[in-house]
Amino acid sequence: MKLLSKKVTCNSHGQDSSYFLGWQEYEKNPYDEVRNPRGIIQMGLAENQLCFDLLESWLAQNPDAVGFKKNGESIFKELALFQDYHGLRAFKNALVEFMSEIRGNKVKFDSDNLVLTAGATSANETLMFCLADPGDAFLLPTPYYPGFDRDLKWRTGVEIVPIQCRSSNGFRITGSALEEAYQEAERRNLKVKGVLVTNPSNPLGITLSLHELNLLVNFITAKGIHLISDEIYSGIVFKSPGFMSIMEVLMNKKYMNTQIWNQIHIVYSLSKDLGIPGFRVGAIYSNNEMVVSAATKMSSFGLVSSQTQYLLSVMLSDKVFTENYVSENRKRLKHRQQMLIRGLRNVGIGCLESNAGLFCWVDMRHLLSSNTFEAEIEIWKKIIYEVGLNISPGSSCHCSEPESVERIHGGDYGTEGHDKEANNGEVDGIGGEEEDNVVFENIHVGGEASGNGVDGSPDVEKAELMPSEGIDECDLTMVRS
Repeated sequence: MKLLSKKVTCNSHGQDSSYFLGWQEYEKNPYDEVRNPRGIIQMGLAENQLCFDLLESWLAQNPDAVGFKKNGESIFKELALFQDYHGLRAFKNALVEFMSEIRGNKVKFDSDNLVLTAGATSANETLMFCLADPGDAFLLPTPYYPGFDRDLKWRTGVEIVPIQCRSSNGFRITGSALEEAYQEAERRNLKVKGVLVTNPSNPLGITLSLHELNLLVNFITAKGIHLISDEIYSGIVFKSPGFMSIMEVLMNKKYMNTQIWNQIHIVYSLSKDLGIPGFRVGAIYSNNEMVVSAATKMSSFGLVSSQTQYLLSVMLSDKVFTENYVSENRKRLKHRQQMLIRGLRNVGIGCLESNAGLFCWVDMRHLLSSNTFEAEIEIWKKIIYEVGLNISPGSSCHCSEPESVERIHGGDYGTEGHDKEANNGEVDGIGGEEEDNVVFENIHVGGEASGNGVDGSPDVEKAELMPSEGIDECDLTMVRS
């Protein structure tokens, strides 16, 4: 072992989390309708698969873009050779315009302040390298995406200090929670370099309020620290209240060209809004010239291919397509969410009211044998091994309340037969009328759901799942039935 580095032999990558353990169990026993109908269905992966028909239709109608041609002439050789680390100008321009479009054109972005990265994972880690040194800390509101324990900490040496948000107010960020987290970091002799939030939230599926955004801006101003706003779900807000970017807050307050202007940074990606995580397209947006310069140099370790940039530059420049895609995507997600919530209610399970993203924070406290994290893990194991669903326990998201159980993610199976999907399978002894059974797609079983009283605990041990045709991996913090 002495031949290997401390990085290799340490246990700071977060892979021992129940979030990743659930993935491992799925990979060992994946569901297949024909070959393995009793396998595990992946509901812990945030994939938006609802609009592939729209993407494939566009590709079929734009053969030149797919074939790397411009005006009928091949540009394959040009794309195959080395490109500037800054990225293709046409793509960066198209991307910032798309970012403005999904924010209602209330803010404008300068492509010179954009750094391309291989997905949001790379973007967040790069910002850690730019803003903090090993042993420094970032504050994150709970519950938060379990992958941050790996993405933000493992290679950077940065520590995460939770901002403890409570179910009693719907997990909203408060001034007292921010101050308590800051003081906790000081007690641990950690230098706080910033706050990182996801807006819309992963795993709660809610957008930050204007009050919370103002609170964050005032807090980082008072402390002289940074704010990272991870906005990778900004294009999939499907009902009110709407989404407000941190950039809109800054512009409304006329903070342009002030010190605070340099302390706020945005992470974006096309993985969720466009549903193409395999393309690995992420970005950092910052008004801080030194951050942009350093991040651009670091991006050489995770570039976006020129072929990907060219194809997407053409796609995102097609305003008729993007407008239709964004609108239809939101409509389909809203329908899926309503279907999920209806099915959950029919089996006596409540959830946090959400308005965005691919998640549903589910309240299964009435199924717990005791008000402990051990009981939460116990029911999580039953759901994986006996029911055959991979969902995420609330504790994997660092939820502070042991009564919280799991989070569900929901993605898609395709666009045909959406109504039929509500009848994909039954959970014996849980469902009501057949037409009201639901598809459980990404499930987080987590803290108290606002306004949801639950009676009649279903028996998870007797649950039997009967999946239907064509089920793809999905992620939504939801449930399938």
